[in-house]
Amino acid sequence: MKGPALALLAGLAALLSGCGTLGTRAPGIERAPDAQTGSAPRPGAYYKDDGPGDNPPSDLEAIADAEPKLEPLHRFANNPYNVLGQDYVPLRTLQAYRERGRGSWYGRKFHGQRTSSGEPYDMYAMTAAHPVLPIPSYARVTNPSNGRSVVVRINDRGPFHTGRVIDLSYTAAWKLGYVANGSAPVEVEAITPKEIASLAARRAPDAAPQVVVAEADVRALPPAAAPEARPFDSTPATAIPVDAQASGVYLQLGAFSARANAENFRSRLNAQLAWLDRAIEILQRDGLFRLHLGPYRDRAEAGGIAERIRSALNLEAVFVIR
Repeated sequence: MKGPALALLAGLAALLSGCGTLGTRAPGIERAPDAQTGSAPRPGAYYKDDGPGDNPPSDLEAIADAEPKLEPLHRFANNPYNVLGQDYVPLRTLQAYRERGRGSWYGRKFHGQRTSSGEPYDMYAMTAAHPVLPIPSYARVTNPSNGRSVVVRINDRGPFHTGRVIDLSYTAAWKLGYVANGSAPVEVEAITPKEIASLAARRAPDAAPQVVVAEADVRALPPAAAPEARPFDSTPATAIPVDAQASGVYLQLGAFSARANAENFRSRLNAQLAWLDRAIEILQRDGLFRLHLGPYRDRAEAGGIAERIRSALNLEAVFVIR
């Protein structure tokens, strides 16, 4: 799609964005690089029409994969939308997802343009566009022809071409070995909260055990003060005397350096643990904002609740005496 047609699509996208009616299109989409009306998929078309930048980094192989972490889902980019007469319903939770198809890429023609997340597209970052995976989320993409695999952050919508399942950044496609061909068969696998927690634990120093984050769905949250909500900070996995003058046993469900992150995680817990009969309070102590659930009469009563939380969310609570 070129010339007047592409200009019309961009104009409609801008108009819809101004009206705030984002449910009828892919939020932020101002491109249709793979929508070639009346033509069949052409391997290599992206490279011919687009191509690398004028001054690419000297060592693309040294660019690290995206580092998976839990982030609040975008408020609008996960709404249902319609592109070129096709309806799409994005996933609104982080969950297991796997598909195979052709992967493509986009480069300098769109470098710096706004993605569906509102972030500028960086062809040298490890990012990707996907029609329905949550924004933002993370996926592992594998090229079965050579066994290469990369981890990318989903921050855009597309591709909208029959048979194509993901649009990678220039660097990600280069690392998978199909830049020159324009597209290649790939396998796309979403990275779940459980795997994110496992990866975070392996990255953390041995002396600083981490609180395991929830395996359950992470639902869309209102915009927070911080752009990225880190669901946990280092927390010793032992009982912590907090206030000798208070009494009762509490369950610590997380500790955060920023109050906004603590409030975001508390909102998720309240939504996923609606059966709780105690409030989750935020206690500021020692430079951290701690989430405490309780009080309970004794460790046995608190232990029963901790086990239910562990079963529901794969979240290990810490016993706190107050």
